[in-house]
Amino acid sequence: MNYLWLKAFHIIAIVTWFAALFYLPRLFVYHTQAEQEGDQRGAERFCVMERKLYRGIMTPSMLVALALGLALLSMNFTGYLEQGWMRTKLALVVLLLIYHFWCGALLRQFAAGVNRHSHVWYRIFNELPVFILVFVVVLVVVKPW
Repeated sequence: MNYLWLKAFHIIAIVTWFAALFYLPRLFVYHTQAEQEGDQRGAERFCVMERKLYRGIMTPSMLVALALGLALLSMNFTGYLEQGWMRTKLALVVLLLIYHFWCGALLRQFAAGVNRHSHVWYRIFNELPVFILVFVVVLVVVKPW
């Protein structure tokens, strides 16, 4: 497949992945509020929504983004890895993967009825991927080093 086609589909997968990364923690906020209000039906409904988002959109998007990213990287492996911006970007992708799987762990805790955090904690947690997104976009567009 042509480099530009791979890049286009890689960007689409990233956009989809980030949409889910932004939305799942927001669902955690609402889920926590439902639990605090004693709304058991609402909490159960959020468990279903969270599971479907994580398994049906977030994880497949992550896998496609990673596969296409590796395909792009393989086209000029040593050339890209010699560039500081790419090494930094890849380190940020590792942080994003950690965040993704952390969301999965939180999802399993909710499903088990064990929520250890407040809605305020989830609101702050929800902002973490924003910083990664900003840094990655700047690195890819500006290529500062």
